[in-house]
Amino acid sequence: MSASPHYVPSPTPDLAKIQRALISVSDKDGLIELGKALAGHGIEILSTGGSAKSLRDAGLKVIEVSDHTGFPEIMDGRVKTLQPSIHGGILARRTDAGHTKAMSDHKIAGIDLVVVNLYPFEATVARGADFPTCVENIDIGGPALIRASAKNHDFVTVVVDPKDYTSVLDELAAHKGATTLKLRRALAAKAYARTASYDSAIANWFAQQEGDTFPERLTIAASRVQTLRYGENPHQKAAFYSDGSTRPGVATARQIQGKELSYNNISDTDAAYECVAEFKEPAVVVVKHANPCGVAIGKDQYSAYLKAYECDPVSIYGGIVAVNRTLDANTATDLAKRFLEVVICPDATAEALEILARRKDVRVLLAGTLPDPAAAGMTIKSVAGGYLFQSRDNGRVTKAELKVVTQRAPTAQELDDLLFAFTVCKHVKSNAIVYAKDGATVGVGAGQMNRRDSSRIAAMRAAESGEIAKRPQSPAIGSVVASDAFFPFADGLLAAAEAGATAIIQPGGSMRDKEVIEAADRAGLAMVFTGMRHFRH
Repeated sequence: MSASPHYVPSPTPDLAKIQRALISVSDKDGLIELGKALAGHGIEILSTGGSAKSLRDAGLKVIEVSDHTGFPEIMDGRVKTLQPSIHGGILARRTDAGHTKAMSDHKIAGIDLVVVNLYPFEATVARGADFPTCVENIDIGGPALIRASAKNHDFVTVVVDPKDYTSVLDELAAHKGATTLKLRRALAAKAYARTASYDSAIANWFAQQEGDTFPERLTIAASRVQTLRYGENPHQKAAFYSDGSTRPGVATARQIQGKELSYNNISDTDAAYECVAEFKEPAVVVVKHANPCGVAIGKDQYSAYLKAYECDPVSIYGGIVAVNRTLDANTATDLAKRFLEVVICPDATAEALEILARRKDVRVLLAGTLPDPAAAGMTIKSVAGGYLFQSRDNGRVTKAELKVVTQRAPTAQELDDLLFAFTVCKHVKSNAIVYAKDGATVGVGAGQMNRRDSSRIAAMRAAESGEIAKRPQSPAIGSVVASDAFFPFADGLLAAAEAGATAIIQPGGSMRDKEVIEAADRAGLAMVFTGMRHFRH
């Protein structure tokens, strides 16, 4: 409905005195303290249900909304504040003669402060409640009160978060029972954000109930975790938001020590933790610029770490380290020798934390548990003018699903390493090539414009790491190779063979598969097709 064409805005006061408050909250945190402070300023309190009872039990004078309106709550409380005497008292512009006359004619008292937080719909869904219970926890009157109050913020103060009680009470104390326009506008903005996120949660839940993966209208709601110092570069502004999900990772982890996380830290840490969660064995992942540069599994955490480190002892400088077990003292001792940005793990021993505390700048995150790599979920990416929305890449292949396409089949050890390498490949920017041996990456080629170059870069990294470790030959010799997508030509595969690889895993599906298979056979390679690719752009 459009505004009246005859409406002429009247002057907005900076200070708006609060004489009457309406309180209806499901979250009772700070409620009694708020009520007592309001009463101390001589403010009349209207309330409903549980909020009214809590305030009365604390010895405060409260007027039930039904007594104020002269109309009882009906339909199990579904209708209690949806009344002209409530919304008229909120929406009336106090400096508009027509509005004040209407208030007088209909005996409507002004409501100057509205404190409302909504039925816990999100929490109800999160605990797995049934459909009818979730529907009953969709608040109707609350959003209406909030939106009305926020619209008339020139005169009405609206509070949707108990964290803002202090700000309001500070202003009442400083301005003799009044609030400033600056605060009212800030609270109004927060109020609309809350009702928008609430409606978004309901819309998304309904879409899920209907099995609609990609609803006609996509709604996104998130809460700001922190404003960041800058984005990918110092001239870019940035902030970190949580979507409220419980998937373990950087968004849910507890930071034990270190500087504030940066934009790039958060992105890289997420990449590292998602990768390390893929493995059931003790595993360590080192990430640099969102790409794994060293990944290994081992009989224990420390042996896995040493193998991951050896893969690329150069790139670990300033990197992110993720482990999938409780961080132990042995591993922490070596980590403390390195310049690292972040260490993330499910937990850490007291000794390990004490050791890392010597490197005060390293950020240490405890995530509690690991994300489930097989769990369904969605990812989102922005493009100019829109978003790309897709299901998370939770695909993985098993030995039984592999198709041997060469004359030679892989050995048991090659087969294990092939599956390991292909799992790592899923987390490397495409075009991705991963060399692996004995449960560890030995060379990674990421983000190149063609697969041959990725293969050569991975082989080069392996040779350099071998030289640093003073090995007699490149660790790529005798390794296996994973490719995230098919080889469109034989050149990428031949580059791997030249580096000393003995077996290949790739999706297959190229029009030149026959040519690539024949090249593998001539080189004496074993090759398996997965039928599944893992592009990561």
